[in-house]
Amino acid sequence: MTTKILALTDALGNLVRFVLLPGQRFDTIGVADLIEGVSFGALIADKAFNSDAVLADLNQRGAKAVISQHPRRAAPLIIDAEMYKWRHLIENFFCKLKEFKRIAMRADKTDRSFAAIISLAAAVIATR
Repeated sequence: MTTKILALTDALGNLVRFVLLPGQRFDTIGVADLIEGVSFGALIADKAFNSDAVLADLNQRGAKAVISQHPRRAAPLIIDAEMYKWRHLIENFFCKLKEFKRIAMRADKTDRSFAAIISLAAAVIATR
């Protein structure tokens, strides 16, 4: 069984919050839990988060959606290309997180212990 990690980082690429999902679930399932109670002006994400439900939630919050568009979207949204370039920060965070072999190999048997090691690794990354 695989586990998917959805992470929310701040503007500097530091972990704010994460959610664990089963590997076979869509990424959009965990977005509501991920952004609940967090205030932000824009959400930068890849095309896995390009759903009408996520976009409606962002519009309701007054947040800007900077999400790459799926090629089959009927009415493509215009995104800020310069702001989208900052998406590399979340990608860099995941690369740093995967340097910890225990996380990359999913060595923990329970979700609770896996979440704990992710939190610990994020703390180590933030102190570097």
